[in-house]
Amino acid sequence: MKFDCLASAALLCAATLSTSIHAAGPLPIRVILVGDSTMATRTGYGDAFCARFNPEVSCINLAKGGRSSGSFRAEGRWDEVQRLLKDGAGFSATYVLVQFGHNDQPGKPGRSTDFVTEFPANMARYAQETKALGGVPVLVTPLSRRTFHGQYLHNDLAPWADATRKMAAREHAVLLDLNADSHAAVQAMGQAEADTLAMAPPPSVLPSGPQDPNKVEPQGAAKSAFDRTHVGAKGADLFATMVEREMVHALPGTRSYFKDGGKQ
Repeated sequence: MKFDCLASAALLCAATLSTSIHAAGPLPIRVILVGDSTMATRTGYGDAFCARFNPEVSCINLAKGGRSSGSFRAEGRWDEVQRLLKDGAGFSATYVLVQFGHNDQPGKPGRSTDFVTEFPANMARYAQETKALGGVPVLVTPLSRRTFHGQYLHNDLAPWADATRKMAAREHAVLLDLNADSHAAVQAMGQAEADTLAMAPPPSVLPSGPQDPNKVEPQGAAKSAFDRTHVGAKGADLFATMVEREMVHALPGTRSYFKDGGKQ
């Protein structure tokens, strides 16, 4: 009789625990954004992307204006990401989205990286260290600039995008090809419509010739005036939608974590 009572109690406890786990549902995911001003708060698409997730998802935007694949680490900002990865309790997975390239280009003292020896190695190392700490590395090709030369949009970030693709393949990291998506979309718009994606309306008179990216991407916060690199609310929403679409395509299991069910 005593054994029967104990067995019944154990079964009741197991049933209660099963019901509790079922009611709680699966653990949520966490998303960490690492990048430059085109992903950062106020000047980029990062916050708009985070806003596309359901409330239970923890989306942390650590992107910072003016940073490159080298300076982000040199300043100790990657240390914060590693600390977060080490404390992964409560999440079913942590996805670390890494996007660099704009400030890795030549001519930016303290930020530029060597395209052959440094940039690819930096991107590979981000992927390796994310994986080693139990996270899911997601390499993002750099957002396109929006300056046309005649009828055509020059993709000056194409080499950095290609290097990112190669490192994603080599390190078996997830790839989100934002450069290809954004370049195609902006090319289809034309200059006038593309200018509506900026942080501010264009001035009545624009300087002739292509913009110098070194003058519109200072170290720290980006200028609030019009430029063709950073984005306002309209641009942020457009490019955040592209990143969501890429993520759902590459990681179908994340679909249910988006407010719209990933139906972009």
